[in-house]
Amino acid sequence: VSNAGVGMAGPLECQSLAAMQSLMDTNFFGLVRLVKEVLPDMKRRRGGHIVVISSIMGLQGIVFNDIYAASKFAVEGFCESLVVQALRFNVAISLVEPGPVTTEFEAKVYEEAERADYSRTDPETADIFTKLYLRNSKDVFASLGQTPEDIAEHTLWVIEAARPPFRHQTNVAYTPMAALKHADPSGALMTDAFYKLVFKYDAVLRLSLH
Repeated sequence: VSNAGVGMAGPLECQSLAAMQSLMDTNFFGLVRLVKEVLPDMKRRRGGHIVVISSIMGLQGIVFNDIYAASKFAVEGFCESLVVQALRFNVAISLVEPGPVTTEFEAKVYEEAERADYSRTDPETADIFTKLYLRNSKDVFASLGQTPEDIAEHTLWVIEAARPPFRHQTNVAYTPMAALKHADPSGALMTDAFYKLVFKYDAVLRLSLH
């Protein structure tokens, strides 16, 4: 099971390339290093199961989570490319895709975001992030967040499945969000829906979460 990960949220202009590279090294290349170690032996034995904790943000980018989402997109693309070859050797690959999870990991990301310096971005973007995004994120975690124990149960189900799924989403509330991309290949439906949710109907969103 690959579960290493770090988070990052905030305006892109305020994040250093060094921090971005460090995140990619953990979230993506950490997985690559692990798979390079275990896959040859699994192929020799013609059996095995690699379970990767991904994220719903590996399927759908979320505003102000640009680099974190990019790392999870990389994870998803890596596994999607590798799974066909792996199946030839009877090796299963499964992506567990949680939404928000109430842990110290997420709490630390948002605490750091609240204390960060946003002088490197414009005032409007800083206000959108601090006064809109962070406030709504707290409501989302409080209303829709899963516990680590819940994610562990989902992961155990994937591990014990007779025919392990390639993808398993742990929170049904996020299924419609991921489905928007497939409903309209141009991306217009998805981007329009998220724009309105963030900038036009944020009050309705907060009300629905309470």
